Amino acid sequence: MDTILEVKDLSISFAGIKAVQHLSFSIERGEIFGLIGPNGSGKSTTVNIIAGNYIQDEGDVFFEGQMVSRKLSIARRSRLGLGRTFQTPRPFGNLSVYNNIFPVFLQKYSFRDADVKTREILELSQLAPLGDLAASQLSIEKRKWLDLARVLATEPGFVMMDEVMAGLNPNEMKDSLDFVREINKRGITILFIEHVMQAVVSVCTRVIVLNEGRFLYEGAPREALENPSVVEAYIGRKKNAGN
Repeated sequence: MDTILEVKDLSISFAGIKAVQHLSFSIERGEIFGLIGPNGSGKSTTVNIIAGNYIQDEGDVFFEGQMVSRKLSIARRSRLGLGRTFQTPRPFGNLSVYNNIFPVFLQKYSFRDADVKTREILELSQLAPLGDLAASQLSIEKRKWLDLARVLATEPGFVMMDEVMAGLNPNEMKDSLDFVREINKRGITILFIEHVMQAVVSVCTRVIVLNEGRFLYEGAPREALENPSVVEAYIGRKKNAGN
């Protein structure tokens, strides 16, 4: 097996509250690997540790076989090939769709090559007809696609997609899942953090389930959703939320 990312015994607390507890898992190169669990289960916290937004209390993250230093900045991790999106897209609303992407390429390429690569990403993300439009004028679906396009402009080998299906209607979700598959076909490994189980089952090869910051289950998506412990974690959380 060719492991691209490995998390070992990861733990972090905030004000005494254990957000992630002794979490370990590994992702193989080329996978679309799902990270699921009820609200507050530690999914986004785990992503933020891997990306460098948070520094773990214990444990280590390995990328491409090398330990990722806790001191390594978000920008340095990005240059290693670790990309991520956010639950709420963060494009520069006053800039055009094109100009949200072009400066990212310009950091590594000549003006001409950056232009070519930007137009390629616009075509891939089906944003080419909207290239001159201000990012603030995009629909939520297209803002999410632009968020992904900007990440792809960093030329990552691994992308963490944090709830990219949230707020989309069925047709938008179908198109977005096709986009995710196309990204994966281009050799990019994906960590897919998602609440929409239909999407998880549709694209993920394996999933890990978290509950209250702890590992609960790992396996095929459909098997996970039929596991009694997983069902109890989701239903129990919903009942608690309603009290």
